[in-house]
Amino acid sequence: MIQQDPSTEERQPREHPEERFAAPEQMFDMAQAINALRNEASPIRRGHRQITLYHQRPVTLVLFAFEEGGKLDDHKAAGVVTIHALEGELTVRTEGHEHKLAPGMMVVLAPNVRHSVHAIKPAAMLLTVCLEHD
Repeated sequence: MIQQDPSTEERQPREHPEERFAAPEQMFDMAQAINALRNEASPIRRGHRQITLYHQRPVTLVLFAFEEGGKLDDHKAAGVVTIHALEGELTVRTEGHEHKLAPGMMVVLAPNVRHSVHAIKPAAMLLTVCLEHD
């Protein structure tokens, strides 16, 4: 990730996805990426901000920064999903379970498992989706 002066960081628009995903290798400082996401000028929706860090079919990596009480409503993905808690506390609910995630914990969901995510307190997570091939 490009290091920016914190005083101008919130005014800088995001790089276009074609530019963000173009490199054959990428390394991310997750603490820096979370901080940059939290400091964006864009409005918070449903108690969180998100940015796709990487997308090359079939894999997508999305970073989320939640406020306390932020959520992702019940949904499913047509591929394997991992939810890796980076900061704070999250609850991941599926039809059969409630998973409490602290930093460093991860849940893996099979394709088409319905789930929701709720931030018990301010939190960050890395979502990975690996879509199945048709």
